[in-house]
Amino acid sequence: MGAARDEPPAVARRRVRRELRKARLALGLVQSDVADRLRWSLSKVQRIENGDVGISITDLQALLGVYGVHDEATVRQLTKDAAISRRQRWSVPAEYREHLTPGLRQLMQFEAEATAIRAYQPFFIPGVVQTPAMAEHLLGWFDKTLTDEDRKVRFDVRMMRSKRIIDHEDAPTYLLMLDEGVLGREVGGRAIMVDQLEAVAKIAQRPNVHIRIVKLSDGAWVGMLGAFTVLDLSEDPEDAVLYREDYATDAIEHDTKRVTFYRARFEDMWQRCYGEADSLRLISAQVGVLRASMIRGA
Repeated sequence: MGAARDEPPAVARRRVRRELRKARLALGLVQSDVADRLRWSLSKVQRIENGDVGISITDLQALLGVYGVHDEATVRQLTKDAAISRRQRWSVPAEYREHLTPGLRQLMQFEAEATAIRAYQPFFIPGVVQTPAMAEHLLGWFDKTLTDEDRKVRFDVRMMRSKRIIDHEDAPTYLLMLDEGVLGREVGGRAIMVDQLEAVAKIAQRPNVHIRIVKLSDGAWVGMLGAFTVLDLSEDPEDAVLYREDYATDAIEHDTKRVTFYRARFEDMWQRCYGEADSLRLISAQVGVLRASMIRGA
């Protein structure tokens, strides 16, 4: 795929690192071999291949020379990608950047290019399908670690991501897998939870969205993986990234074996979930239970 002028830097950077790694492996070289030949530190080679940094044109040319890559079209494309990978183009306003983690900034760039997104959440409704009230409640959990401005920005960004992934006309296919325990966990109180579940049921009607519930009897082993998201960037199964987060950290992972492992775990469990129609019935049933308890004042 050719690089568009407004393409996210993280996506171009990933394309460069994949091509460089493929060229190195084709020669049977390990990273230390490359470092020795160029008199670089091993960590520099690793950072470039891991996508942790953008690559300068000079360093790209040096690597292509070691790998014997001289095809004009290939060199031209990689040079263009390398330039984009170092460009400070963001999916959010400049004043938001300092309030977002590097992992979240990268995630947003990959979401903008994703063709399919597989998300698993064992604890609560994930950000891109949260109602404003649910998002505000969950961000309130971080009152000791985030400033008021941090939480405000992350709320705005969460709503932006929802529009891009759920509502946009060219939105990616979005597969969401929720643990059954999520339905019974009254996060934010019954009123907020009722509105949230009703919103999820409505979102599930969209043609690009598919939601399934993991059976309680099956949820323990996949739950040990924690929340994760696999983003496919093309039809090539290796052209994908993994996003993981917990209470304190989040990060994008590029390692093909790791991405493949998490995608396989998702697909295995997806087949064992309640079907989409039954999952929707379970969500609607829980809405009825919560509304009845609110009427009774229980």
